[in-house]
Amino acid sequence: MTTAPSPAPEHTADPKNAEPKNALDRFFEISRRGSTIGTEVRGGVVTFVTMAYIVILNPIILSTPDVDGTVLDGSAVAAATALTAGVMTLLFGIITRLPFAFAAGLGINAFLAFSVVGSVTWPEAMALVMINGAIIVLLAATGLRKMIFDAVPVQLKLAITVGIGLFIAFIGFVNAGFVTATGNASPPVDLGVGGSVASLPTLLFVITLLLGGVLIAVRLKGAILIALVGGTVLAAIVNLIWPFGLDFGFTGGIMSLPDLSLIGAVDFGFDFTKVSFVALVMFVFTLVFSNFFDAMGTMTGLAKEADLADAKGDFPRIKSALIVEGVGAIVGGATSSSSATVFVESGSGIGEGARTGLATSVTGVLFLLAMFFTPLTSLVPGAVAAAALVLVGAMMLSQIRHIDFGDFRVLLPVFLTATVMPMTYSIANGIGAGFVSWVVVNALSGRAKTIHPLMWIVAFGFVLFFARGPIEALFGVGI
Repeated sequence: MTTAPSPAPEHTADPKNAEPKNALDRFFEISRRGSTIGTEVRGGVVTFVTMAYIVILNPIILSTPDVDGTVLDGSAVAAATALTAGVMTLLFGIITRLPFAFAAGLGINAFLAFSVVGSVTWPEAMALVMINGAIIVLLAATGLRKMIFDAVPVQLKLAITVGIGLFIAFIGFVNAGFVTATGNASPPVDLGVGGSVASLPTLLFVITLLLGGVLIAVRLKGAILIALVGGTVLAAIVNLIWPFGLDFGFTGGIMSLPDLSLIGAVDFGFDFTKVSFVALVMFVFTLVFSNFFDAMGTMTGLAKEADLADAKGDFPRIKSALIVEGVGAIVGGATSSSSATVFVESGSGIGEGARTGLATSVTGVLFLLAMFFTPLTSLVPGAVAAAALVLVGAMMLSQIRHIDFGDFRVLLPVFLTATVMPMTYSIANGIGAGFVSWVVVNALSGRAKTIHPLMWIVAFGFVLFFARGPIEALFGVGI
């Protein structure tokens, strides 16, 4: 969900004249799409390598205590993340025969960790993810999903990705101690300690960040994963020479049976004494919105890279693809690993020539095998993992190049969307600020007719969300 797909190579055969060589070829339409079994296997392996970091990163993001102070077990989250990615990637590959792999969506997991669980428990948060998935499946099955996708201005869709990138990066800076709270009204934050990088963990963060940046710049496959491994090895060496209290929490072998204790840890019995009904509705709306547009935009872009999309951006089995993507949210919620969605890192496999679901199936099998190596995830120090968050955020920021800032009707909503998220530590606030400002600015500057009716409805919903405190006070109850 984060890196730009590599340019797709030319097809090695003419799809119109290609004849299936065997049942596998016929099922996945390998020859027809100008590929080979070897190319598909190689593409699937490359996609896995570029995505494997999510098994390490997702448990770190989901480590935030919930409203009751409960923290999800890291090894269990890692196992659930690998299991969900494997199952959904295999399912998607077999049903749609498309080269798109699935894993826990960055941005959605951050929203859960830093916005939702401040009001609900983790089991309740995962129930919201499942509700979000059910809604997406319904919208996709009825054809409404694509219609709604077309109704929202593309600039706002891109701004949400940019804002989430800035938000994730800010979380990384804070977790690494690179940015710290001063406790003063001005400035509220500062660089490191007293304006300087004064600790070994923060220095390791900087080194890992720069290492990852160089590897990404030279387009090395699996750059983030390599940076995480390199940073971890360096941290271990430094800790041996200059001990600074680093505890890897690693006592067993590199393999173990996966801890699947979080499967089914879902609670639909929301406690309305802790969270209002309006807040729950807006949480679900934000989940749906993030899942909805990010996945459709990613799928469209990947299909174009693979030369599988037509002039309208439609691709083979698009309806099935959108339904399965919604199922990914349901499965992700049921396993407490967050919503599983299509990853733009699939573009790395496409860049290697992958064109079919066989590549996706290979990636899925590798994720299932990764379940048995989750003890390795406990090796990664927090400061090193924080560097990966900043790298992911930087890559998501690249979408800003597609936005035209020449019109202030576009500039202000995009600016508010992207900045309100990190400044208020809330993805929902950023999306709401963008929608409300888009409707108001465009309506009062002579462009009311260009605003889709759905935009008015959503903007009004966010107005209620922002004003829920006074509304609840007025009626004397939580709504």
